[in-house]
Amino acid sequence: MLGLKFLAIMRRDLKKLTRNPITLMATVLMPIVYLVIIGNSFQGQLKHLPVIIVQQDQGIYARRIVEQLLALQAGPKTVDVTFESNIGEAIDDARDGHYKGVVVIPAGFSHAVAEGRIAQIGLFTDNVDAISSGTLEAALAQAAATVHVSFVTAREPKLNEISLRPSWLFPYVDYDRSLIPGVIVMAIFMGSLMSGVFNWVMDKFLGVTECYLVTPLSRWDIAGGVLASGVTVTSVAAVFVLFLGLLITRGRVEGGLVALLMLIGIIIISSTGLLAMTFALLGRAGHPRLVGTFSGFLNVILFFPSGAIYPVESFPPWLRAFAHYNPETHSVSAIKSILFKGADFAAVRGDIAFLLIFMAIMLVLASVSFKRTL
Repeated sequence: MLGLKFLAIMRRDLKKLTRNPITLMATVLMPIVYLVIIGNSFQGQLKHLPVIIVQQDQGIYARRIVEQLLALQAGPKTVDVTFESNIGEAIDDARDGHYKGVVVIPAGFSHAVAEGRIAQIGLFTDNVDAISSGTLEAALAQAAATVHVSFVTAREPKLNEISLRPSWLFPYVDYDRSLIPGVIVMAIFMGSLMSGVFNWVMDKFLGVTECYLVTPLSRWDIAGGVLASGVTVTSVAAVFVLFLGLLITRGRVEGGLVALLMLIGIIIISSTGLLAMTFALLGRAGHPRLVGTFSGFLNVILFFPSGAIYPVESFPPWLRAFAHYNPETHSVSAIKSILFKGADFAAVRGDIAFLLIFMAIMLVLASVSFKRTL
């Protein structure tokens, strides 16, 4: 009987949502509009981009390159420099997202400069973040200009030979496509409001919830049905936005079916967590207007510090600290790693663990705040 009552509430809520197609269309279309607009308007000067240097040459010109990068760290704070002796470990760290780029100064670099030959510097960049990649290339060009040498990006060494060919750590991702993870998270947030707490507050405002109070339904039946309905609608909308965004930008999911299933799982977890959060914060509101007013503010403080548009590393310290505990930051990070880098579960387990803990806490808070009263 508990399951049947639970499903009855869920079916009733879904039927009501289907009678309001404008709301459902807004959940899907508005994030796509943001994708087009933000993709052509949002720019900025980046700072504190983590870079790892592999210095295989100890000559004077190699030291000069390092000194210039350290000057960029101390002055305009464009980069945060770390040193590593093993090029393989450095590249693996960059692939895992710990660094935005790897600078390799090969053995014989200073000797080539001294002989008047063109010396080259290896640069591996996390090209999934197109803005960071371009900024690092410009910063290294500035450092290289001090010794009048040119550099090109480098592939990984093969058969003990360093091939200095233009390349990136990951398949090419243009700026518009790099915004897809953020657009998905935006769809989740909008869906959590439109199909979740806004619906509930509107029902209270119109007196619909009073009908529940004369039935044997417990507050768990009501809350569970409304939440399940919202998660269903929001997750479906977010998955639709994923495919529509890939279609518009002509992208694909790196990693195949397994990666796609992981993406759907992250979308469902994120949807449940954000839905529960909005219920915990706004479920007791007495008028839908309060939900609309507060949701705009909540969207700004969660979305823009999430790293969806601007690298988290370039935020001021207080905002970086907030972003660390922002659920949308972890959703964007996990989706971006799986979607563009073909990351496996081990690479995103930290983000998934945070989202699961956040979801559990929000569900508890939402259940506590939910009352079976007028």
